[in-house]
Amino acid sequence: MKIHNKYIAGSWVLFALLFYFPRMVFAIEKPPVQITPPLSPGVSGGSLVQVTLGLLLVLAMIVGIAWLLRRYGRLQSAASGSLKIIGGLSIGPRERVVLLQVGDTQLLVGVAPGRVQTLHVLDEPLIMPETSPSSSISGGISGNDVRSFAERLSMAIKQRKAT
Repeated sequence: MKIHNKYIAGSWVLFALLFYFPRMVFAIEKPPVQITPPLSPGVSGGSLVQVTLGLLLVLAMIVGIAWLLRRYGRLQSAASGSLKIIGGLSIGPRERVVLLQVGDTQLLVGVAPGRVQTLHVLDEPLIMPETSPSSSISGGISGNDVRSFAERLSMAIKQRKAT
């Protein structure tokens, strides 16, 4: 019962403060304030909304352009027809093995941060099936292409070790 009485007493004190506090504030006399016209027009709500929407539009454009560059950035230009990336395989967090076609020669290249090294020059070029235009446009490599490249790479390495 005592706990219940404490809550009731506390609620009466809170009610009294909330009821009488506004009266105490208004009872204080304030010196008269002279109203002067503003020197500058200030910022209106409409202009604030306009600036905010403009900023969001610019940020959306930056994100959209970054997404497009990431998605289509791997397209090969028509000018570099003699150099093609046939396939690639990630062998670590920052290391890759890439198979390049330079003219009639195929090179196996290791790529690491700050370093590119020729691992092997293939005597017989690997015959790669033609990919559909949609896969080259998307810039991605399908799972079958990666698997077949990995198989061909392991066969080429085994042949090199055998000779």
